[in-house]
Amino acid sequence: MDSDQGRFAFADLFAGIGGIRQAFEGIGGKCAFTSEWNPYAQQTYAANFPHREMHVFNNDITSVKDASTVPDHDVLLAGFPCQPFSIAGVSKKNSLGRAHGFSDPTQGTLFFDVKRIIDAKQPAAFLLENVKNLQTHDGGRTFAVIRRTLEEELGYHVKFEVVNGLHFTPQNRERIMIVGFREPTDFSFESLERPAEGSKIESVLHRTDGTEPVLPHDEGRYFDHSRNRVPDRYTLTENLWTYLQNYAAKHRAAGNGFGYGLVREGMTTRTLSARYYKDGSEILVEQLGTRPRRLTPRECARLMGFEDSFRIPVSDTQAYKQFGNSVVVPAIGAVAKLMAPHIWQAVTRKRAA
Repeated sequence: MDSDQGRFAFADLFAGIGGIRQAFEGIGGKCAFTSEWNPYAQQTYAANFPHREMHVFNNDITSVKDASTVPDHDVLLAGFPCQPFSIAGVSKKNSLGRAHGFSDPTQGTLFFDVKRIIDAKQPAAFLLENVKNLQTHDGGRTFAVIRRTLEEELGYHVKFEVVNGLHFTPQNRERIMIVGFREPTDFSFESLERPAEGSKIESVLHRTDGTEPVLPHDEGRYFDHSRNRVPDRYTLTENLWTYLQNYAAKHRAAGNGFGYGLVREGMTTRTLSARYYKDGSEILVEQLGTRPRRLTPRECARLMGFEDSFRIPVSDTQAYKQFGNSVVVPAIGAVAKLMAPHIWQAVTRKRAA
């Protein structure tokens, strides 16, 4: 194994801007392989993990035709996109992963690439992260194929849990965490440390009392320290604010809850999405005496649990997309911490063999 003494190696698939990587570096992991296809996400990743030359960086995981060429690793990490799996024309026996000579039900999906790398490299453990609705996606068929693949075809011992980021940041963000170990363990999500009371929105907002930290790498883009205020460009235009209010009123009259989400001190937010750049409607910050505003990209970073040292080298539009697609870092960190003793036990056994 290429791990340094006292560390373990991991592969970071569908890496985005590195949120999962940060969490596993926090428990002693060393990145051996990264894959991320989006050029703007690559830009942010490179700004925050500048030593790409120290490990293999691959743009598109589907371009890795021979999974055995992926560097050895102890843990595989993947926040893979959710796609439907076609099982049409496949026998019941094959759908259980026990037949040969038929089409693989995961073929053509990005989970297939996760599967073939796990199959080729046999890591001691993995963590797969996805939206909560993965369990019900495509009538439950997607998750059923994933479980059968991981457990019956690949032979891993799998546990899964929906974890809400609200325990760790002031954002309601439920994500399913799928943990697998090559050998039996007593790993259980029941021991996951979830703070009883999470923080509120004011913990991530720019402070207008003169105590907002100066971040040289932000270059004053997100906060005007000379006036102790967020730049006016983040305040909604009169036309957009009128449109959002009318849209919300129309849907309230129709008996549903569609509309903007307005937050103030003491509150938590809805889920930050990749479409936040369009109008910011799911999370609007109340401003007394004027129209509400969007979160700034720095506030989005904080909402996802990234420290202020995290660099944002891209445009606001790309930053909103990236944070909306990322993970709540401390939530992943809590799962990583729970996995850590079992990872170390497996790595120690492997090195002693």
